[in-house]
Amino acid sequence: MSDNLPGGALTPADGLTLSRMGYGAMQLAGPHVFGPPRDHAQALAVLREAVDRGVRHIDTSDFYGPVVVNELIREALHPYPDDLHLVTKVGARRGDDASWLPALRPDELKAQVHDNLRHLDLDVLDVVNLRVGVAEGTGDDPLSEQFGALAELRQEGLIRHLGLSNVTLAQLDEAQAIAPVVTVQNLYNLANRQADPLVDRCAAENIAFAAFFPLGGFTPLQSDTLNAVADRVGASAQQVALAWLLQRSPTMALIPGTSTLAHLRENLAAADLTLPADAIEDLDTIGD
Repeated sequence: MSDNLPGGALTPADGLTLSRMGYGAMQLAGPHVFGPPRDHAQALAVLREAVDRGVRHIDTSDFYGPVVVNELIREALHPYPDDLHLVTKVGARRGDDASWLPALRPDELKAQVHDNLRHLDLDVLDVVNLRVGVAEGTGDDPLSEQFGALAELRQEGLIRHLGLSNVTLAQLDEAQAIAPVVTVQNLYNLANRQADPLVDRCAAENIAFAAFFPLGGFTPLQSDTLNAVADRVGASAQQVALAWLLQRSPTMALIPGTSTLAHLRENLAAADLTLPADAIEDLDTIGD
């Protein structure tokens, strides 16, 4: 199987084998991740091509759109391939003005799980990440009550596996005392390596570390060093940045997002790019 998955296979739990190069579906929604897509037909085509090319890890959430992205996934891919894993997250809701609002009460989290089940047309969710902290950083609030609510749904059979998003090492400890954690999703890329300790911890414990904003997110990576390495190896700067992440850790899982077929193909090609040692050495200076 690993030979057919972009970036190879990662199995953080029994029955959960992910392609290390996945796909983040957030950008399929309209501007500011709100409202319908600019091009509905292309959104469906992107999802179908990602799966056709071996992607077996799609990151989503019912608050993308809201609802829009999950409904696109259902329209494009249902009934889902048996080995396709949809990884969703809960912990936020959208305001009428497209704002991102916390929604972390146990009753809110449980309602969000049921919303994801309904809009994806599933009886059980493969992985649910508890999103805490803020969009580009972490906090230190306790999460036992929130994670415990999701653990209850896992016991009921509505969720197979649990993960975390925007968390610290201490919060990972707290969650692991309640239930197994199979994924951690934090901001991480060439220029922002604050999560280095978490990346290493996840590698040591076979937890999938899903780097979000792997290309910088709303402020794309800008680096003369990155551009120079890209020229040297004959690839785009974006491909080099993704390849560096895959080589950073054996449990790194990437979820770059796009709403176009051309960009999807460029991202997936990064899974076949192996950077030489001198390129890695130069790239490592970017985060200093």
